[in-house]
Amino acid sequence: MPARRTIDLGWGRVSYLEWLPDGEPAGSDILLLHGGGVDCAELSWGGLAPALAQAGYRVIAPDHPGYGESPQAPWAASQERLVGYVGEFVDALQLRGYVVGGLSLGGGLTIGHLLSCPSGARAGILMGSYGLMDHQFEGPLRLPAHLLTWAMLHSGLLRRLTWSYARDRRKMDRGLRAIVRNPDERTPELLDAVMAEAQRPGAGAAFEQWQFDQFGWRRARTNYTDLLGAISVPMLVIHGDHDTGVPVSRARIAATLLPDARLLVVPDTGHWVQRDRPAAVATAVLEFLAELT
Repeated sequence: MPARRTIDLGWGRVSYLEWLPDGEPAGSDILLLHGGGVDCAELSWGGLAPALAQAGYRVIAPDHPGYGESPQAPWAASQERLVGYVGEFVDALQLRGYVVGGLSLGGGLTIGHLLSCPSGARAGILMGSYGLMDHQFEGPLRLPAHLLTWAMLHSGLLRRLTWSYARDRRKMDRGLRAIVRNPDERTPELLDAVMAEAQRPGAGAAFEQWQFDQFGWRRARTNYTDLLGAISVPMLVIHGDHDTGVPVSRARIAATLLPDARLLVVPDTGHWVQRDRPAAVATAVLEFLAELT
């Protein structure tokens, strides 16, 4: 079981989970950053982190401000400010030579952190990463679809739809099926945990702040694609081939632009790739980490 800890970053406290290695440490500490929406450290990494700890790695996973057990920050949750918080968290824990990885929003924070602190981490891992495209979708309807999402966000309709999912187990189950395609991993216990997270007081407020920051009416405000060539550390890019949140084509492009990257496309897998196919993801991550030593 992970230990639940808190750390004060000056502007407020951040809660995080720590999985300690079994036996002698095998290598670098691993910092894992969860996604947006209804997510937290335990939801994203409760399946992967124990396997990494069992292999000898110390794993640290914070609840971002306003998610899980971390209270809302006194500042608005913009992409730039969240990238700054990751750096503050790393400094507060005095991490050195660590590996940083993230899912979705956390993947975008991983890219931002590696660009802003190029001498800190020794490697990075991206899973269904945000920050690789200008619009929410690809294809000929990408512009009207993006505009529709922007309109729903600014009208409050998106918030009302989110709350309707939080109160309806059947709706949440349908949503979960889109991101976790593997029925063996889409358990009642996982659905219970997602429902509990969605019904926390204030759940979704920090993510909505971030959406207001990132969703311009014509395009997303953050696209790191042209900056990926500046990331010199080894990178592992993991992506589900049925990811409806970030098309797999964007992961393929990212892997070609990163100077030192390997790509794993996991078949019949959705956006929550590490929850959908935990054994395949754990094997790929452990092989990647072993090559760093």
